[in-house]
Amino acid sequence: MNIFIATIENNLAILTSEESWHCCKVLRKKANDKIHIIDGKGNSYEGVLNIVSEKKCVAELLNGPVQQKKHPYYLHLAIAPTKQMDRIEWMIEKAVEIGIDEITFIQCKNSERVVIKHDRIIKIVESAVKQSLQAFIPKVNELVPFKEILNKKGEQNFIAHCEIGIKQPLKEIAFKNSSLLVLIGPEGDFTKEELTLAMKNGFKGLDLGQSRLRTETAGLVVCQAASILS
Repeated sequence: MNIFIATIENNLAILTSEESWHCCKVLRKKANDKIHIIDGKGNSYEGVLNIVSEKKCVAELLNGPVQQKKHPYYLHLAIAPTKQMDRIEWMIEKAVEIGIDEITFIQCKNSERVVIKHDRIIKIVESAVKQSLQAFIPKVNELVPFKEILNKKGEQNFIAHCEIGIKQPLKEIAFKNSSLLVLIGPEGDFTKEELTLAMKNGFKGLDLGQSRLRTETAGLVVCQAASILS
């Protein structure tokens, strides 16, 4: 089933420019063809195309909206991008499929990558949403300095790190009916200064288990735990 992302105006669904091109040039859709539509805000629709061009496709709504049930938590994952970007892109794809609400990339002292292609990440997220038959599109933020993310706190705030100290086991976190911000550091981990700053700002240490995890693995473990434990 092909799903398209659109803006809903009155009884019309206006596909984005990229979705219009895909609809027209790749899938060869024509006027009067029925399509499935999401607005990215949790609503899905069925519509029939009445304008079809590679720059703009418009469908008249036939059915909907059908509201998708949202998972009972809000997970904001702030993660340092890895040197090999394909690893973090793979993680993002899987995180979206499992369940995530917001992603922020953070620049840390030990970060090996200080540039990301924001538009490319959004495309990966949207593709994963459609592939997994979801109707909510997670928010994707630009790369920000470590200090800036400390001001974006949720109801619960954690920082996963490799240093010895008091940490809350992942399995003991109450994800259900809560908003959470979880920080995942670069491959060289957070510095002691960053950890100290996070703790002063109300963040708790997070224990992801005995094994030392790669950055992208740690991010997925958190997403999976939220999905299961909630």
